[in-house]
Amino acid sequence: MAQAIMGIPSDRRFLAVAAKRLRHLFPELPQQPGYFKRRRRLADTLEWLLGVFASQSPGAEDDLLLVDSTPVPCAQSRETVRRSALADAADYGWCASHSRYFWGFRLHAIFAPDGTPRALQLSSPKTDEREVALKLLARCQRRGGEILLGDKGYAGRAFAQAVSDLDATIVRPSRRNEPGHGPHLAPIRQRIESIFWTAKDILTLERHGARTLPGLRERVLQRFLCLAAAITLNHQLGRPSRALVNYCA
Repeated sequence: MAQAIMGIPSDRRFLAVAAKRLRHLFPELPQQPGYFKRRRRLADTLEWLLGVFASQSPGAEDDLLLVDSTPVPCAQSRETVRRSALADAADYGWCASHSRYFWGFRLHAIFAPDGTPRALQLSSPKTDEREVALKLLARCQRRGGEILLGDKGYAGRAFAQAVSDLDATIVRPSRRNEPGHGPHLAPIRQRIESIFWTAKDILTLERHGARTLPGLRERVLQRFLCLAAAITLNHQLGRPSRALVNYCA
C-alpha cells in the first residue's frame, strides 16, 4: 500500500526510498527478491483486505452501481509481445477513448459512486464485457433492487434480462439505432472514468511493470486495496472519498 500511495511502480526504487523515509515504520525491509516473493505470497491476503476495507465503506451498501472496463496495456512493441510470459492470456484490444489498439488485458470493475470497489476482474480484451459484467454483478454483495449504470456497450435484451434475473436494472444511454436518447448519464459516467484515472495515474497502475499474470494480479490488488483503504478512512475523517493528497504528501 505504501508503494502504491507513494506512486513508485519500481520495486527497487521504492525499497530505496522506503529505507530513507519509512525506516521508522518498517525497521527491517527485505531486499528486492525477498520483497517480490513476499508480495507473491500475500496476494490472497491483499484480496481479502480489499474486501474488508470495501465492506467498511458506506459505498458497500449503495444501491447505485457503476460498471465499466479500462485497458491495462502490458507491452508496447511486437518483440516484447512475442517474448512476454503473458502471451498465453493477453491479447490485442481497442481503446475507444484513445482511438488506438493495445496489447494486454481489460480490467472490468463495479464501483459505488464514492469509488468503493465492489468487484474487479481482469480478462482478455476479446471477452464480451457484458459477460464479465454479469459475473461481477453476481459476486457483489447486494440487497436487491440495485441500479447498474453502464455505457452503450452494455446493450442487448438478453443482457438486460440477465441483469433483471439478478434483481437489478441496467441503465445506459441509447444506441444510435434505438429510439430516443435515453437518460443523460454523462456526469455520472465521468465519475467511473475518474475512479479509473485515480488508480491508473495517481496510484501508477498504468505503469505496473508486471511480466507475469500472478504479478499483474498482485499489482492490481495493491492499487485497489490502497484506494479502498483511503476511501474508508476519508469517510471516517469527513473528507472527500477519493482525496488522496493527504496520504501522498
